[in-house]
Amino acid sequence: MTTARYRKEMYVFDGDKPVRAVIRSYTEADFAGLIRIQQESFPPPFPSELWWNEEQLRHHVTLFPEGALCVEIGGELAASITGLRVDYDPQDGDHTWEAVTDGGYIRNHKPDGNTLYIVDICARPAYRKLGLGRWMMLSMYEVVVKLGVQRLLGGGRLPGYHRHADTLTPQQYVEKVLEGTLKDPVMTFLLRCGRTPVQLVSGYLEDEESRNYAMLMEWRNPFLQKN
Repeated sequence: MTTARYRKEMYVFDGDKPVRAVIRSYTEADFAGLIRIQQESFPPPFPSELWWNEEQLRHHVTLFPEGALCVEIGGELAASITGLRVDYDPQDGDHTWEAVTDGGYIRNHKPDGNTLYIVDICARPAYRKLGLGRWMMLSMYEVVVKLGVQRLLGGGRLPGYHRHADTLTPQQYVEKVLEGTLKDPVMTFLLRCGRTPVQLVSGYLEDEESRNYAMLMEWRNPFLQKN
């Protein structure tokens, strides 16, 4: 059975100026552009071996094309988001990004998994003022509904935590973000996208700014909620 490709044409805004954009499935023809997104988003000293490579991208478009989306503006790739399906049980406890995403290769993708798990979301710096991250996340919610899975899930870094690590525990930091006393670049963004906190995870990934913590956050499929 041929997988239906995702494609949505719309306008995003640069200030008050409408800009035409296309959110669509990415394919092998996009690999160079997708790697460029990573290079511009994570410049040195970020290690280049952690950028997407063609083998990873080939797994994305082969194993789970529904979870491989990009944004195109004026013929240029501007942003991307990638996911896989997993079986998630809230009782399973902590997990790492490396384990749940197979280090970004998604060879552990489960075609009948109950959860769409976000591997990566990324936008080139020149396009970040257009709000592409939110639109990509909303597009993935549409994929959740189409596939009939229970939730979208993923670990959000806490890059603002290092500024408060001497005075606040990770849990206290999260509580202040939820109160609105503090803003975190990632967690606050995910809250604005409709994601809700599930649990704080230690050792999620090596990230000095977050002190290796992440907040697991979900979006539940509204058509599968119990009364």
